[in-house]
Amino acid sequence: MANPLDDLLVGLSVLREQVRQSVGGEVDWLERLDPRRQPADSRSLAELRAELDSLVGLESVKEQVRALVAFLQVQGRRLEHGLPEVATSQHLVFVGNPGTGKTTIARLLAHMYRSMGLLRKGHLVEVDRAGLVGEYVGMTAIKTERAIRKALDGVLFIDEAYALARPGQRGVDFGQEAIETLLKRMEDHRHRLVVIVAGYPRLMNEFLDSNPGLRSRFARELTFPDYSNEELVAITELFARQNEYRVTGSGADELRRIFAGAERGEGFGNARYARTIFEQALNAQALRLAGVSETALGHVEVDELTSLNETDFAAAARTLGESSGDPLPRRRLWWRAS
Repeated sequence: MANPLDDLLVGLSVLREQVRQSVGGEVDWLERLDPRRQPADSRSLAELRAELDSLVGLESVKEQVRALVAFLQVQGRRLEHGLPEVATSQHLVFVGNPGTGKTTIARLLAHMYRSMGLLRKGHLVEVDRAGLVGEYVGMTAIKTERAIRKALDGVLFIDEAYALARPGQRGVDFGQEAIETLLKRMEDHRHRLVVIVAGYPRLMNEFLDSNPGLRSRFARELTFPDYSNEELVAITELFARQNEYRVTGSGADELRRIFAGAERGEGFGNARYARTIFEQALNAQALRLAGVSETALGHVEVDELTSLNETDFAAAARTLGESSGDPLPRRRLWWRAS
């Protein structure tokens, strides 16, 4: 039997797309009718700080976020006492390899800005080149404006922002048009929009130098270091706890060997790598438990169903082309940043 809610969602989606095509832009009132929309975050600044502190690693990033929040609070108090505010841009640059928590920190900052009254909504809109650049003349400005409108009163997070600037590109490329549109709107909406651009360190430097006014628009640059082996073990254990699994002591030792053998460098997956290892270990555990007879499987205890041991993680590493000894050539298909 068809689900009436599913029919409603399909109908809204079709109607939204038809109206969007007819008017050439976003239809906010239809978006608000979508029952799948997440409720606005209402946590206090203290609760958001606690979440920041609970993140694994990222100590230098946490310290910079605390300093930024403290600066904004002091500026707010100065305004309350009639003192001049130091005019500074709130737009940020995040540099680091994939899986180092850039999106997580961006979302937390958006909520913090909302809790301090700097942004009315404090939501995060995440885009990349495809969400800003069109294929034909005139489309790029429309797509970029659409993304900006969705992000107003919140944070626009542009992942792999360096892809907007392609030095030496042959043929027509509209990335520069997206940058110019973005620069103008960052100034026009400076009290309603925070822009965060993110990507690899080397490529982000090239991106910031690609337009004379680009680097000056961003007040701070936060560097996200790769996670250490111990931090990756802790992240994998966190994934396990969130899904009601646990990593055994021998499993943790095997993880340390796997992470120590993984090739590091630009493009290393970090937490994404840890998640993939965890997911592959679940498959390995399922195969291990399913290898017993059906009668025996029916008597498997809860502890066995929730435990991931060294055998499971070793099998996961082999599946991914890694070993717990010397590093093997990295398989980049699933390591690539998103």
